[in-house]
Amino acid sequence: MNSEEPSSDQFSGRMGLIFATIGAAIGTGNIWRFPRMVGANGGGSFLVPWLIFLFLWSIPLIIAEFALGKRSRTGTVGTFRLFAGNNFAWMGLWTAWISTAIGFYYAVVTGWCLNYFQSAVRGGLGSKVDTVEVWNSFLQSWEQVVFFQLIAVLITMAAIWRGAKAIEKVNVILMVSLFVLLFSALFLAFVMDFEDGTLDGFVYMFSIQPEYLMEPETWINGLSQSAWSCSAGMGMAITYSVYMRKDEDTTLNAATMCLANNSISIIAGLTVMMAVFAVVDDPLSAVGAGSSAITFLVLPEVFAQAPGGSVVQLIMVTVFFLALSFAALTSMISTVELCVRNFVDHGVDRSQAVGFTAVSIFLFGLPSAMLWIRMDSATGVAFPQFLEVQDHIWGYGLMFSGLFIAYSIWKYGWSRYKVWQAENDISDFSIRDYLDNGVSSFRDDFINTGDNDWWIGRWWDYIMYLGFPLMFAVLMISYFVDLLVNVHDPWNPSNPHGISIILLFWGITASLFIGLNRYVLVNRVTSMNGSLWPQNWDLEPRPLYRNVPEGADAPIDMLPGGDDPFVVQAGEALPDTFVDEYGETQSHSTATVEAELV
Repeated sequence: MNSEEPSSDQFSGRMGLIFATIGAAIGTGNIWRFPRMVGANGGGSFLVPWLIFLFLWSIPLIIAEFALGKRSRTGTVGTFRLFAGNNFAWMGLWTAWISTAIGFYYAVVTGWCLNYFQSAVRGGLGSKVDTVEVWNSFLQSWEQVVFFQLIAVLITMAAIWRGAKAIEKVNVILMVSLFVLLFSALFLAFVMDFEDGTLDGFVYMFSIQPEYLMEPETWINGLSQSAWSCSAGMGMAITYSVYMRKDEDTTLNAATMCLANNSISIIAGLTVMMAVFAVVDDPLSAVGAGSSAITFLVLPEVFAQAPGGSVVQLIMVTVFFLALSFAALTSMISTVELCVRNFVDHGVDRSQAVGFTAVSIFLFGLPSAMLWIRMDSATGVAFPQFLEVQDHIWGYGLMFSGLFIAYSIWKYGWSRYKVWQAENDISDFSIRDYLDNGVSSFRDDFINTGDNDWWIGRWWDYIMYLGFPLMFAVLMISYFVDLLVNVHDPWNPSNPHGISIILLFWGITASLFIGLNRYVLVNRVTSMNGSLWPQNWDLEPRPLYRNVPEGADAPIDMLPGGDDPFVVQAGEALPDTFVDEYGETQSHSTATVEAELV
């Protein structure tokens, strides 16, 4: 990166940030997974834990992400490098990888949505169409799947090519359009459900059945839906907060983002439930048949029976799949931007980072588009097993990213407590002193900064220090217990739905990233005298460039990794020398390059 390069990129204001973060949170899960969860967990009974965990998991974690990114002014790798220390930069790489790995197959899913939209426009999803045949023929035609996957990647690349301002504009357009489309679909679904005078879909959606609240599964599903739906812990909020203006409020923005996300889920859930209840004899079986089934098999048949004739039916199915496509694209934009931001932080030109990331997501997504397209012998419906295996492996890996964020907060609190002890010449540990001068440090220093409209109290500390680890443990234990109980031969490594394949991929990935921490993330290997032999290789600090807009000072000297002289604001010059692991002063390669250019 040229040290004379302009230093910052930022959103134009609060609305741009809010629309971008809402777009990151809202995805296909709001429109197809949420209705399935509602149908399978007692309707309104599911909404109770889902809303509770919105305030116990999603909003507190998004507040943390906004605060982390606003101060670090870097993507996930740089944020963990600064807040947890150089030895833990790999946690940021894990967070970026999980999001990007999900993006590999999410681009394929986005392509499905785009294909169904164009099919709806052409009248290919009408009342006389066999939806199973349409789905099977499309999924088994890898050329079509790959074509629409490519379209999804190209749209995403175009949206983020020019940085924060372009991301802001695209998200505003897509999200406003999504709101209009979903409200239109909701009105049509209301008409369908009201036709028989019962509104049974609406009633089921908001009726609480106490027996479901006594089931642990309802609460676990509510927690998992809240965790995934708001993208809490995925690093999306960290990434977008890099472009925050100085006076942006982390708490209000976090609450607005999460509440808007849940509102969209309610609207989409109502639309699906009312439409299905209006025309299907066994609506709960229909909505509980699986995400792909309800979206691409059941709903086209439901919309084809909408009152008002063929024109209304065409509008209904077209509006729904256009809204679904917009939701998928906004999530794709944030997924790719998260990866791109980390490359830019480490000196890669933005256009090169966008191109490289887009090509990688397309290529690594090809197996999900083409491999292991199997046929369910019981239903005669094709399904993408490779894609489902990827979701099985990486979906719950997201939970570790949230745990790493909590760890960074704990680490900062402990470091500030040790500083307080040194300043006051205190050596003995005191829980009261730790609570007052350690636990509350992150909240006092980075959340209640004076820019926030809502003051956050000690309850947030209890959630992040105690509640979050407990919820994480419950979620992970319940997940693996479910696999042990319901999956045949779960420890067989060749079982795509078992435990061993998850632990294998998680273990290999974590080991690789921890190994890369010293040699790639924090330092880089250089060759002395141009020699290719390892014994002539050396390590030098890897520069980290922070995106700090003018006037948005974000000092990092108090952070565990903030004393690194090679963490600089974009546009600033790097030190000419560094002290190596043997205590010797060496010239940094950037200084050598600049000297040669002169």
